[in-house]
Amino acid sequence: MNTRAGIFVPQTGGYEAFIPHPLPPRTPVKFDDELQSLLSKADRALARLDGIITVLPNPDIFIAMYVKKEALLSAQIEGTQASLEGVLEFEANLTPKEDINDIKEVVNYIKALNYGIERLKELPMSLRLIKEIHRILVEGTRGSSKTPGEFRTSQNWIGPPGASLVEAIFVPPPPDMVISAMGELENFFYEHDQIPPLIKIALIHAQFETIHPFLDGNGRIGRLLITFYLYWKDILSKPLLYLSFYLKKNRAEYYDLLMKVRMEGAWEEWTKFFLRGIGEISGEAADTAREIIKLKEDLITKLYEKSISSVYAIKLIDLLFDTPLIDVKNVVEKLNISKETANELVKKFETLSVLKEITGKQRYKKYLFKDYVDIIARGTTG
Repeated sequence: MNTRAGIFVPQTGGYEAFIPHPLPPRTPVKFDDELQSLLSKADRALARLDGIITVLPNPDIFIAMYVKKEALLSAQIEGTQASLEGVLEFEANLTPKEDINDIKEVVNYIKALNYGIERLKELPMSLRLIKEIHRILVEGTRGSSKTPGEFRTSQNWIGPPGASLVEAIFVPPPPDMVISAMGELENFFYEHDQIPPLIKIALIHAQFETIHPFLDGNGRIGRLLITFYLYWKDILSKPLLYLSFYLKKNRAEYYDLLMKVRMEGAWEEWTKFFLRGIGEISGEAADTAREIIKLKEDLITKLYEKSISSVYAIKLIDLLFDTPLIDVKNVVEKLNISKETANELVKKFETLSVLKEITGKQRYKKYLFKDYVDIIARGTTG
C-alpha cells in the first residue's frame, strides 16, 4: 500500500484506522499537461460563471433557488428522496408528498449554506465556522442525537448498511486524533503557498472526508466547504458553484477516488476528477442562468402578445421568480392589489400555462411556476 496520503494503524478490536498525513501531500501534486489544462479550463469556466451574474435580472433570487438545488443534490448523495417541489411545498406550509425527515435535511442544508456565507463576511474559514455549520445542518433531523456542532468522541466507520466496524470499507482516524487532524487541516486553510485555490480545495475536501470528524453529516459538510472556500477566497463573488450535481452523477467514481487517495496516494487522479467537475458544473450553471433570462424575456413577450402587459402582470413575473409556489394571498400582499385583481391576474397566468394549480382544491389553491422549477430541478430527479 502507498503511504503518500497516510497510514493504516491496527486498533484494539481487530480493525485498522487510517491516519492521514497533514496537507499538502509529502510528494507535491504533479502538474502534468492534463492537470494544467483542466485547471486552466476550470478557472476560465468559473470566471465566465461569475461574469454572468452581472447580467441576471436579480442574481440573489436565482442564487436562492440554486441553493435549494444544491441542498437537494447533496442530500440525495446521502440517500434522501426529497424533490424541489416538496421543498417548495414545505416552505409554503403545505404537506409535502415526501418523507418530512428528508425535507428537513434539505431545508437545514439551505439554512447552513446561507448562514455560512453571511458568517464568512466577519469570520474566516475555521473549525469554529465548521462546527457552527454542522449544528445548523443536523438540528432537528435524524442526526440531531449525534452531538451537533461537536467533533466526535467515538469511532465511526464507512460501510454498507448494518456493517460492523470490523466489516467496514474504511475506518477514519480514532476519536483522540480528530482534533489534531482537524487542527492541521485548519492550518492548511491559512498556509501561504503556491498551490492554486482550486487544487487546494480539492485537497481540503478529500482530507475532510478522510478525517470524517462528525458522527453524521460529513459528506454534506465536506461539500459545503467547497462553496465556502471559493467564496472566502473571492474566486466567486456569489455562492453560485455547486458540485453536488457532478458528484451525484459520478457517485461511484467520487467514492472510489477518495478511497484511492487513501490507499494509493492518488492525489493527481482525484484532483483531475475534481477539476473536471468544476468546469462542467460552471458551464451548466451558466447555461441555466441564460435559460432563465430567456424564460423571463419569453414570458414578457407572451404577455404583450396576449395584451396582458399591465404593470402588475410584469410585477407578478418578478414575484414568481422569487416565489415560484404562490397563492392569491401572496399576490395581494406582495403586489399591494385587491383580491379581485389578484384573482383575475392569477387566472390569466393559469390560462397561459404560466401557473399550474397543484392542490386540486376549490379554496386555498396554490400555484406552481412549473417552467422555472423544471429548469432548476434538472438533475434532481432520478
